Amino acid sequence: MKLTDDRIILELLNIAIDAGKEIIKIYDNEIIVNSKEDDSPLTEADINSNNLIFRRLKELDSSIPLLSEETLVAWNKRNTWNKYWLIDPLDGTKEFINRNGEFTVNISLIENNHPIFGVIYSPVKSLLYYAIKDNGSYKLETNINIKSLNNFEKIYVNKNKNPITKIVGSRSHPSKQLQTWIEKNFDSFELISVGSSLKFCILAEGKADIYPRFGLTSEWDIAAGHIILEEAGGNIKSTNNQEILYNRKENILNPYFIAYGIKFKTY
Repeated sequence: MKLTDDRIILELLNIAIDAGKEIIKIYDNEIIVNSKEDDSPLTEADINSNNLIFRRLKELDSSIPLLSEETLVAWNKRNTWNKYWLIDPLDGTKEFINRNGEFTVNISLIENNHPIFGVIYSPVKSLLYYAIKDNGSYKLETNINIKSLNNFEKIYVNKNKNPITKIVGSRSHPSKQLQTWIEKNFDSFELISVGSSLKFCILAEGKADIYPRFGLTSEWDIAAGHIILEEAGGNIKSTNNQEILYNRKENILNPYFIAYGIKFKTY
């Protein structure tokens, strides 16, 4: 499988779109919410999206292993992986349940502990974002399957603003620590509350400047957004200024981090 082949990229993007269609089938009808062992919500949409993505990715290249929020793999197996798919089939389940439209499908390809491809699809907003390592980040408004890459808009972070004025934060996971940190570091700012991985997309297309996260996230929550932001000219670092890496430990939780388009003063 070559990421330089447009046919492969189109198939990957259409997998995300088709997973979004599975989610919308449930979204437009009754949503039944179950709970996982950690008490986080689970719906039929999570499961149906996950099953579609797994099936289609295996058809595309059965040699690449898969890891998702709904299909975990033991550390003693995945610690041997050098390349794998990392998937969140429905990022923002709370946004889905609350019917505010701010949920996404996230698919990323990890190689040597770094994301090299990512796609984020928002089915309600009809927004599709993707990035390939060293090839830029792109956006398209669509709610149908695509046959060409020609209509995508290349996107960039906003590097012209100084000082930082627009800060993006989580809609469903507000944090007192975040509010304290913002008030300590910024005299004037606008806080934009957004659900799911759309926060990374807003940074990547220059509509916000910085996304500090002082709360728990998992690797599948951020990997696709990570590469999309990075290829748009931004970056993401832990709050102690360390690189964010994937599949380096049994625990799949991320450290607290700051994602940014405009370089934050401590970096």
